[in-house]
Amino acid sequence: MTSALPISLQTIALLTLSNVLMTFAWYGHLKTMGHKAWYVAALVSWGIALFEYLLMVPANRIGVQQFSVGQLKVLQEVITLCVFLPFAVFYLHEPLKLDYLWAGLCLVGAVYFMFRSA
Repeated sequence: MTSALPISLQTIALLTLSNVLMTFAWYGHLKTMGHKAWYVAALVSWGIALFEYLLMVPANRIGVQQFSVGQLKVLQEVITLCVFLPFAVFYLHEPLKLDYLWAGLCLVGAVYFMFRSA
Protein backbone atom coordinates (compact mmCIF):
# COMPACT_ATOMS: atom_id res chain seq x y z
CA MET A 1 0.00 0.00 0.00
CA THR A 2 1.42 3.38 -0.98
CA SER A 3 0.73 6.68 0.70
CA ALA A 4 -0.72 9.69 -1.09
CA LEU A 5 1.81 11.90 0.69
CA PRO A 6 5.08 12.64 -1.11
CA ILE A 7 8.14 10.76 0.15
CA SER A 8 9.76 13.99 1.35
CA LEU A 9 6.71 14.90 3.45
CA GLN A 10 6.42 11.40 4.91
CA THR A 11 10.10 11.48 5.82
CA ILE A 12 10.00 14.95 7.39
CA ALA A 13 6.84 14.16 9.38
CA LEU A 14 8.24 10.90 10.76
CA LEU A 15 11.62 12.49 11.52
CA THR A 16 9.90 15.36 13.34
CA LEU A 17 7.76 13.05 15.49
CA SER A 18 10.81 10.89 16.15
CA ASN A 19 12.84 13.93 17.23
CA VAL A 20 10.11 15.11 19.59
CA LEU A 21 10.17 11.74 21.33
CA MET A 22 13.95 11.57 21.43
CA THR A 23 14.25 15.08 22.80
CA PHE A 24 11.94 14.10 25.67
CA ALA A 25 13.86 10.83 26.15
CA TRP A 26 17.23 12.57 26.30
CA TYR A 27 16.35 15.80 28.10
CA GLY A 28 12.83 15.63 29.55
CA HIS A 29 13.98 13.75 32.63
CA LEU A 30 16.18 16.70 33.59
CA LYS A 31 13.03 18.62 34.51
CA THR A 32 10.73 15.85 35.68
CA MET A 33 12.95 13.22 37.26
CA GLY A 34 15.74 15.14 38.98
CA HIS A 35 14.79 13.57 42.30
CA LYS A 36 14.91 9.99 40.92
CA ALA A 37 17.95 7.77 40.59
CA TRP A 38 19.72 8.01 37.22
CA TYR A 39 18.83 4.42 36.31
CA VAL A 40 15.11 5.15 36.73
CA ALA A 41 15.46 8.07 34.33
CA ALA A 42 17.45 5.83 31.98
CA LEU A 43 14.73 3.15 31.96
CA VAL A 44 12.01 5.71 31.29
CA SER A 45 14.16 7.27 28.57
CA TRP A 46 14.74 3.87 26.96
CA GLY A 47 11.00 3.28 26.99
CA ILE A 48 10.43 6.54 25.15
CA ALA A 49 13.34 5.82 22.80
CA LEU A 50 11.71 2.55 21.73
CA PHE A 51 8.82 4.52 20.23
CA GLU A 52 11.29 7.00 18.76
CA TYR A 53 13.00 4.16 16.92
CA LEU A 54 9.64 2.87 15.68
CA LEU A 55 9.35 6.21 13.85
CA MET A 56 13.01 6.82 12.95
CA VAL A 57 13.58 3.50 11.20
CA PRO A 58 10.62 3.84 8.81
CA ALA A 59 11.49 7.51 8.26
CA ASN A 60 14.94 6.52 7.03
CA ARG A 61 13.67 3.57 5.00
CA ILE A 62 11.12 5.80 3.28
CA GLY A 63 13.50 8.73 2.94
CA VAL A 64 16.33 6.77 1.33
CA GLN A 65 14.06 6.29 -1.69
CA GLN A 66 14.50 9.99 -2.45
CA PHE A 67 17.47 11.24 -0.38
CA SER A 68 21.04 10.09 0.04
CA VAL A 69 22.08 8.91 3.49
CA GLY A 70 24.05 12.15 3.96
CA GLN A 71 21.02 14.21 3.03
CA LEU A 72 18.87 12.25 5.48
CA LYS A 73 21.38 12.88 8.27
CA VAL A 74 21.58 16.62 7.61
CA LEU A 75 17.78 16.78 7.35
CA GLN A 76 17.52 15.04 10.71
CA GLU A 77 19.98 17.50 12.29
CA VAL A 78 18.00 20.48 11.01
CA ILE A 79 14.79 18.97 12.40
CA THR A 80 16.59 18.22 15.68
CA LEU A 81 17.54 21.87 16.13
CA CYS A 82 14.03 23.00 15.16
CA VAL A 83 12.55 20.65 17.78
CA PHE A 84 15.18 21.24 20.46
CA LEU A 85 15.08 25.04 20.42
CA PRO A 86 11.44 25.45 21.49
CA PHE A 87 11.82 22.49 23.88
CA ALA A 88 14.81 24.10 25.59
CA VAL A 89 13.23 27.55 25.77
CA PHE A 90 9.62 26.71 26.63
CA TYR A 91 9.88 23.38 28.48
CA LEU A 92 13.26 23.61 30.20
CA HIS A 93 13.16 27.43 30.50
CA GLU A 94 16.64 27.84 29.06
CA PRO A 95 17.51 31.34 27.85
CA LEU A 96 17.23 31.98 24.12
CA LYS A 97 20.77 32.77 22.97
CA LEU A 98 22.33 33.86 19.71
CA ASP A 99 24.26 30.58 19.69
CA TYR A 100 21.11 28.89 18.40
CA LEU A 101 21.08 31.29 15.45
CA TRP A 102 24.75 30.61 14.70
CA ALA A 103 24.15 26.86 14.92
CA GLY A 104 21.18 27.24 12.59
CA LEU A 105 23.28 29.16 10.09
CA CYS A 106 25.90 26.41 10.16
CA LEU A 107 23.13 23.92 9.40
CA VAL A 108 21.98 26.08 6.48
CA GLY A 109 25.50 25.66 5.11
CA ALA A 110 25.33 21.90 5.69
CA VAL A 111 21.99 21.74 3.88
CA TYR A 112 23.41 23.72 0.97
CA PHE A 113 26.41 21.44 0.54
CA MET A 114 24.45 18.19 0.96
CA PHE A 115 21.59 19.19 -1.37
CA ARG A 116 23.38 21.33 -4.00
CA SER A 117 24.00 18.44 -6.36
CA ALA A 118 20.57 16.92 -5.89
